[in-house]
Amino acid sequence: MSLNKSERRQRIQYRVRKTVSGTAARPRLSVFRSNKEIYAQIIDDVNGLTLASASSREAGVAKGTKIETAASVGKLIAEKALKAGIDTISFDRGGNLYHGRVKSLAEGAREAGLKF
Repeated sequence: MSLNKSERRQRIQYRVRKTVSGTAARPRLSVFRSNKEIYAQIIDDVNGLTLASASSREAGVAKGTKIETAASVGKLIAEKALKAGIDTISFDRGGNLYHGRVKSLAEGAREAGLKF
């Protein structure tokens, strides 16, 4: 059976979400990547709350290549998380490969002080 790109990503996403879950002590950093933008949310799955969010559409995010923008979003989400008292998270790549913009966002968040 041949899967198209979105079906394949959906399957990977379900597989990742079986093991990655966010709690109040260790919330989940969820990444969504569209063709133009990148979004990140820190989620407590137990209570169903979004604790912090950041995107490339916000003011204060450095513009440049998509990879540079993703790193800037990673730093921004880390700053918001640290301000909210969160320092350790679980990383949810959202069915995307850990490569390119997703990797850049994760490295930006690590540089700004998040542990995962």
